[in-house]
Amino acid sequence: MKKLIFVCTGNTCRSPMAEGLLKALLPDDCGWEISSAGVCAANGWPASENSVAALREKGIDGSGLTSTPLTPDLIEAADLLVTMTQGHRQAVLAAVPESEGKVFLLKSFGIAKCATDIYDPVGEALDVYRRVRDEIDAALPDLVLTMMEHKIISKIDG
Repeated sequence: MKKLIFVCTGNTCRSPMAEGLLKALLPDDCGWEISSAGVCAANGWPASENSVAALREKGIDGSGLTSTPLTPDLIEAADLLVTMTQGHRQAVLAAVPESEGKVFLLKSFGIAKCATDIYDPVGEALDVYRRVRDEIDAALPDLVLTMMEHKIISKIDG
């Protein structure tokens, strides 16, 4: 099974939302293990209350998502690392320089290739989390299409 890790800072807001959204989008037998981690994360912290609430509005249960620190071992074991910001991408590359070919900014996929950062909503109101959730959600189809084009997803049939 291939491994995709979404990466943000503390792994309590953006990357857990991305993890929950992509898991809901892909079938269980797609051949990928989807997870998330943070470049400055503590171990075992729950996803933020507003992240869980924003996911719940889309019918996704994010209450069991907990933070994981991004380690060199996780980077090396991953087949694909998808970061929320250029800073996160640089942090991954600083930790494991040879991972360059498998580390991408979430918004770098698709025709537009609008490689912009995903805003960090930590500590903000639920409306901000909703906007960030929707921005992440809008970027996922281009990620999935890229994965399909490169035959790195074995099966998509919602």
